[in-house]
Amino acid sequence: MTNKRRRLVGEVVSAKMQKTVKVRVDRSFRHPIYGKVVRTRKFYLAHDELGCEPGDKVQMVESRPLSRRKRWAVETILRRASQAQVEAEKRGAVEEPELEGEE
Repeated sequence: MTNKRRRLVGEVVSAKMQKTVKVRVDRSFRHPIYGKVVRTRKFYLAHDELGCEPGDKVQMVESRPLSRRKRWAVETILRRASQAQVEAEKRGAVEEPELEGEE
């Protein structure tokens, strides 16, 4: 990594577009005056040649503007999502644990 381009790590939220993924980057910092920990999240559109799935943890790198809102490119996939998580995302359902004893 000899270049000075910024890199961000985030989680793929949506991969419904062709060669584009929506990535959520979570950030926490201490408020400068009040000292409270503030958590923020921001969504980025990133160019994807690697075939990311929702739930993957990826590293993005700054790039030239590729479209109106796309200025990042997926560099590496740090962690793949589990197959069960990918299937749940495709169905659009959140899997809830089954409780024993219910009829």
